[in-house]
Amino acid sequence: MPQRCVTFSKSHSHIHKSILMDIALLIVGFVFTIIGILGSFLPVLPGPPLSWLGLLLLHLTIAIPQDWWFLGITAAVALVVFALDYIIPAIGTKKFGGTRAGMIGTTLGLVVALIFPFLGPLGIIIWPFVGALVGELLNKADKKTATKAAFGSFLGFLTGTFIKFVVAVVYLGLFISKAWEYRYGLFPFIK
Repeated sequence: MPQRCVTFSKSHSHIHKSILMDIALLIVGFVFTIIGILGSFLPVLPGPPLSWLGLLLLHLTIAIPQDWWFLGITAAVALVVFALDYIIPAIGTKKFGGTRAGMIGTTLGLVVALIFPFLGPLGIIIWPFVGALVGELLNKADKKTATKAAFGSFLGFLTGTFIKFVVAVVYLGLFISKAWEYRYGLFPFIK
């Protein structure tokens, strides 16, 4: 079992404070990973980078050894996915003949789905498409072209969202796995 690296010369108060700090970092890190998952769907929150911050906070505890290779690789993945989130919808929109108006409509449709969730989980799928279609119709006269472009914008949005969601969920799994592996170091009073 992993042991807390504490010498006997330290005061009991210092040990108690380090345990409390580890628990605080664990809780805040967990909250960041959950917010990162929510950020996969909310355009205002950078999902994977927030989940990565949760992993970083976990590795800043005394109980868990700092693994800078692990943190570096997961940070690189989070940043690449963050960048792809801007590139993929543009590629989908261009491939299907869409415009910036369709991309803006997709985002506004998502906001409507989150503020007015009366369609439940389907709203996250339906409203971004409707928003993209309205955006394209406001920008183009031809309904067939607007529908095709809206589909491309929507497909790009879904692809980016799916990638962000998968990465954020994997980071949550890594967080839980690492916390479980070092549970006796994080919570020495449960031995």
